[in-house]
Amino acid sequence: MVKALKIDFVSDVVCPWCVIGLKSLETAIANASDVLTADITFQPFELNPDMPPEGENVAEHIARKYGADATRSEGTRDLIRNSAAELGFTMATTRDSRIWNTFDCHRLLHWAALEGRQPQLKMALFTAHFTDQKSLADPEVLVDAAVTAGLDGDAARHVLATGAYIAEVRQEERHWRDMDIHAVPAIIINGKYLITGGQPVAAFEKVLRRIAAEG
Repeated sequence: MVKALKIDFVSDVVCPWCVIGLKSLETAIANASDVLTADITFQPFELNPDMPPEGENVAEHIARKYGADATRSEGTRDLIRNSAAELGFTMATTRDSRIWNTFDCHRLLHWAALEGRQPQLKMALFTAHFTDQKSLADPEVLVDAAVTAGLDGDAARHVLATGAYIAEVRQEERHWRDMDIHAVPAIIINGKYLITGGQPVAAFEKVLRRIAAEG
């Protein structure tokens, strides 16, 4: 019997390991399609809720937040770039890239879930940020991502301009913090099993098959 799994994917759109984790998870789900199906809902998490609208240089941000020097940061970028490439995603981040406040992205993602286009918007935002190196502080970049995801551009612009879904996203963020989610990606399966980090495909598949087998 094929088992249906409910997956909450807690993440931020400026988190590179979240892209890797998602692509890896999607591959694992496809590999295990003989025993399971999965419905993924993307839940909001802000890595940098106090980030100003103008953003920050990513190398300076990592040095300030994590104390990483230039050599270590470059090594991490290479690892991320290669890991993403193996999963079919292009990371174009350099030491001159910027990181952004993502609250408006999460508001759009909340709306996209209501419209049935959340997975498409999630990937469009990842692509805008990591591949195309666009500013997530620019509302038109977010609108373009929404259109790419198959959503109505004017409706997306209205969501951004009116402050829609602020309360809903704040409530969701509090919920996951209260559930002791303090790092992303965090993948919660059937509200019971937690997997953290950008795991390899084989690791995800092993866990998914075990959960499916438990009935």
